[in-house]
Amino acid sequence: MRIGVIADTHLSYRATKLPDALVAGLQGVDLILHAGDWVSEHVIELVEQIAPCESVAGNNDGEDIVERFGKKKLLTFGNFRIGLIHGDGFRKTTEERAREAFEAERPDMVIFGHSHIPFLQIVQGTMMFNPGSPTDKRRQPRYSYGILQLGEQWKAEHFYFDSKE
Repeated sequence: MRIGVIADTHLSYRATKLPDALVAGLQGVDLILHAGDWVSEHVIELVEQIAPCESVAGNNDGEDIVERFGKKKLLTFGNFRIGLIHGDGFRKTTEERAREAFEAERPDMVIFGHSHIPFLQIVQGTMMFNPGSPTDKRRQPRYSYGILQLGEQWKAEHFYFDSKE
């Protein structure tokens, strides 16, 4: 299974398309996981034109998005359990908040967003994966997204690009 991983799209209702590099990179994925901060509901439609989407809401999402997706999910794909959360909150790092949110469930991996900083590391036996942002890089040098491949084992990878166009 090939899964696209995105977060922090932060696109307003005026946005008419996703970045070309993101759309091209997500072609052929079976599913897209979005770790919150859509900002505008119509962006969901843009993403779902590429592939079906599982998501959670982030701290910049309105009640409509929160009601649609919730704030935390535990998903199962074959032998893998994946926690999906935005990661916002107070104290600690975004990665620590995301990991601790799933302490009781002990998933194989946790996908999170919020910081806009690409992150991929195994922490206490759990793969922690933040794809960064494909549209709001903040202080990062490039825009980014992730691809997660699940089979007998997993493989996670970041992909970077320079233009939001």
